[in-house]
Amino acid sequence: MIEARRLHILRAVADHRTVTAAAAALYLTPSAVSQQLTALEQETGHRLVERGAKGVRLTPAGEILLAHTNVVLAQLERAEAELAAYDSGAAGTVTVAAFATGIALVVAPALARLAETAPGIRVRVQDAEGDASLPMVLDRQVDVAVAVEYRGAPPADDPRLTHVSLYAEPFDAVVPVTHRLADAHEVPLAELAKDAWIGPYPGNPCHEVVVLACENAGFRPRLEHSSDDFRAVVSLASADAGVALVPRSALRGMELTGVVVRPVDGVAPTRRVFAAVRRGAEEHPLIHPVLEALGAAAQA
Repeated sequence: MIEARRLHILRAVADHRTVTAAAAALYLTPSAVSQQLTALEQETGHRLVERGAKGVRLTPAGEILLAHTNVVLAQLERAEAELAAYDSGAAGTVTVAAFATGIALVVAPALARLAETAPGIRVRVQDAEGDASLPMVLDRQVDVAVAVEYRGAPPADDPRLTHVSLYAEPFDAVVPVTHRLADAHEVPLAELAKDAWIGPYPGNPCHEVVVLACENAGFRPRLEHSSDDFRAVVSLASADAGVALVPRSALRGMELTGVVVRPVDGVAPTRRVFAAVRRGAEEHPLIHPVLEALGAAAQA
């Protein structure tokens, strides 16, 4: 009989690529993870992982078991949801990980809505970028992630997750008031190819959006300054340190002295935001109202 706990460990190792990283995500020791993998191999009668200098990879047998693991764990999530519904699920705690602008734009309004519609649900919020929040959901550290689409992110049909689209917003060009394009009605990205750029660090989903937009315009941005805080990005632009692309919602209520904000000429780069939960958990009586509240806040 295969233990579900060991399937969780197998998936964590597949996701994180090393025993050490999987152990940290699961709050276990590396030796405990190794022991559970060995026990799983004994249960199945197959070698499931291969260790190398660059980490751990699944064997063909391990890949077969991983595909079944995603189905089994999703079904277990559904079982938990139905049992919670049987017990009414009227009260409990849901943990949401979201990036800062997402917290302001949809999570905080969703909390206000839930206080009226589902007062028994307590929501705990953690600030986390989109590339961090999705692994947190898969590792069962949080229940819901509010994340951004980016290259390398789990796709909408990933068997481990259920995606709920929330909203999409364009990036606007932010340039110093002294910039040669400050008076332009719209800013062609190709005209910024030789400028110094300010933007998020690599790994931040917004960094990927900016780089991809510039690549589509025929150049790779010369990032002179890096910050994941868009207020800092705008402040540097106001100091004539460079130009930037910033999500429109991040500019709301921000001091814009020293810069001008212009739409991008042509097809603007876009940040697409979604909520994600472990597949099968979307109907949980505590999680489902949170997803509905997030969707309603996004539409509002």
